[in-house]
Amino acid sequence: MIEMKKLNKNKTYIKNESRKKEEEKRKEFSKDHSIQKYYHGTKADLKIGDHIKPGFISNYGKRKKSNFIYLTASLEAAIWGAELALGKGCERIYIVAPEGPIEDDPNLTDKKYPGNPTKSYRSRYPLRVIGEITRMAGTFLLNSSVL
Repeated sequence: MIEMKKLNKNKTYIKNESRKKEEEKRKEFSKDHSIQKYYHGTKADLKIGDHIKPGFISNYGKRKKSNFIYLTASLEAAIWGAELALGKGCERIYIVAPEGPIEDDPNLTDKKYPGNPTKSYRSRYPLRVIGEITRMAGTFLLNSSVL
């Protein structure tokens, strides 16, 4: 019984350490990416403050469960994403803030295009909606409700 309690305490300690490391990673990430503006193109109707999370059915392709959320630093790529999104809603471009590390989208980088010219990324962490770019007369305009 005593050994079992020690083991449980160690597991708890490891969990707490993992949480601390994860929080440190997120804080460090926030410092590095606070200046860059990121976009997410979709047909989903979202509000400022909403979170876009992985683990749901994708609006693209074969509509499989998504392990990642995709974002881009290129407005053109976000428009393309909104145009490709499945569904009947109107095309929307959201300005998003990643809440964890992001990585180059391997579906586009180095396979189809050398480097990352489309500035396309993915993340296993949520994206927080901080603004929307609205369409008017065929062009997208920055919405005044950007945080």
